[in-house]
Amino acid sequence: MPPITAAVADEKGLPDISVSVRQLFGLDTDMHVPAFSKAGEHVPDIDEAYRFDHDTTIAILAGFAHNRRVLIQGYHGTGKSTHIEQVAARLNWPCVRINLDSHISRIDLIGKDAIVLKDGKQITEYREGLLPWALQHASALVFDEYDAGRPDVMFVIQRVLEVEGKLTLLDQNRVIRPHPAFRLFATANTIGLGDTTGLYHGTQAINQGQMDRWNIVATLNYLPEDQEIDIILAKVSSFADEKSHPKGREQVRAMVALANLTRQSFMQGDISTVMSPRTVITWADNAEIFGGDLATAFRLSFLNKCDESERPAIAELYQRCMNEELGV
Repeated sequence: MPPITAAVADEKGLPDISVSVRQLFGLDTDMHVPAFSKAGEHVPDIDEAYRFDHDTTIAILAGFAHNRRVLIQGYHGTGKSTHIEQVAARLNWPCVRINLDSHISRIDLIGKDAIVLKDGKQITEYREGLLPWALQHASALVFDEYDAGRPDVMFVIQRVLEVEGKLTLLDQNRVIRPHPAFRLFATANTIGLGDTTGLYHGTQAINQGQMDRWNIVATLNYLPEDQEIDIILAKVSSFADEKSHPKGREQVRAMVALANLTRQSFMQGDISTVMSPRTVITWADNAEIFGGDLATAFRLSFLNKCDESERPAIAELYQRCMNEELGV
């Protein structure tokens, strides 16, 4: 349970405790944040190995504490959505993620009429979408890939970006007021100006009137190398066992160095696929499955996802970091 500094019991689904950010997240601040003493079914699981970025964590906590709308921007694989989830997990705050890909429509968000069977008869019944549901509950709603949303969907979201933003359901003649513990977050690869680099196809410029409604914008970059190594060793503990893996830490360091080279190449536009920390963890996991064969695990975990024309360049990066030929 989070460290409690003050109890504020409430029967309306509101946070009932206040927690110390210094104790809970290890950040050098006297900030306190409301939280729930018990975890419900929509609260994410805690990842004990997760490492929190200071500025991003403070931004997210401000969103929870002061009902600010928080947008986190950064390259994919930096852990933007996971960061929000892990903060919510430690606050016992229910969290729901929606990926705003091109298939998500206005109807998916708002709701629609559905034919259901009741008392042996088919009737038409209105089914709420995720947005009305989240608005009426204590929940943190996270829009992933915010800059890839369709225009009709974005205008629906714009209605609830104000702190007191109400949602009008025209089909139902209803106006939904947000629950006092409703919070809104989003993640994006760009910063609302569209993709000027050619790295993120499908993203688009966001209405600046809508961007202005995001109270806090944070940028999350990849972790420092030593922190990423510690995370991978915590996730794939066999590499940290000096008896079974005498060179485990050294191998993980080389793997992270390779991942960083792919990220630099990606940012420069030389390759179109990048190794995220999740990819490195998958590579380490697969290396265990294939008896410690790092080359085979690398091909199956990452290389086969890459464009064929880019594989020789990636194989060269592999040889530079791992001191062995990949054999592409």
